[in-house]
Amino acid sequence: MSLKIAIQGIKGSNHHQVAKDCFGDDIELIECLSFDALVDKLLSKEADQGVMAIENSIAGSIIPNYALVNHNNLHIIGEYYLNIHHNLMVLKGQKIEDITEVSSHPMALLQCKEYFRQYPHIKLVEDVDTAETAKRIQEQKLKHVAAIAPNVAAELYGLDIVANDIQTIQNNATRFIIVKTKNDALPQAEISKASLRFLTDHKRGSLAAVLNVMSDCRLNLTKIQSLPVIETPWKYAFFVDVTFADYADFTKAKSLLNIMAEDFKILGEYKNVRQ
Repeated sequence: MSLKIAIQGIKGSNHHQVAKDCFGDDIELIECLSFDALVDKLLSKEADQGVMAIENSIAGSIIPNYALVNHNNLHIIGEYYLNIHHNLMVLKGQKIEDITEVSSHPMALLQCKEYFRQYPHIKLVEDVDTAETAKRIQEQKLKHVAAIAPNVAAELYGLDIVANDIQTIQNNATRFIIVKTKNDALPQAEISKASLRFLTDHKRGSLAAVLNVMSDCRLNLTKIQSLPVIETPWKYAFFVDVTFADYADFTKAKSLLNIMAEDFKILGEYKNVRQ
């Protein structure tokens, strides 16, 4: 029986590429036009696992997704880094001179803004997904409209690529997390990274004390992100990623952080893919 994998977007999107890379082609793809819908598919058991973008090397964190993982008690069981290639694609026979409108996901538009400075007549329009626009161009035979999407979208929907790699910064990668409603316990020997969430009080040095514990336990802090606690104005939760060589060090840190931090929560323990 094929795994049911929920992605944000449709076939031909970067999320689809990650699902293929992580799980192969023998999967049932559950297409979702929002991250909220993706979570709903997991909670309703219509999907076994989900692929969710969490941060980009240019645009930074996708902050709402941290809250989605936490509020819905999802477990991060893995991660994947994808080098992003933004390509401009059109209906077959169209040229770049014919384009008056480019439609794509806001993140893609943001990452390609500089390219379009040379084409001031082209209107940039935000859409729900990169590949969805490519599909619509093909289905509706849209002229004068272009999509920004991965190569796989051009192949799937029979479009011509009129410009390759139009992203402003060529070294552009997105980190994706693999999420489930239940924790898949890896053997401890394979676990080398963890995602944590905690609060600190307003006393001077509270956050520094927590970070010092991590350092003393030989944890390497690779990410820290603060997010308002909606129920408590001016209170912030911290989302942290740490890596470690020895699970015993992480075990020691967990016991200390459980005492020192408020609402300490482990969002996931998994393998660090960037050794």
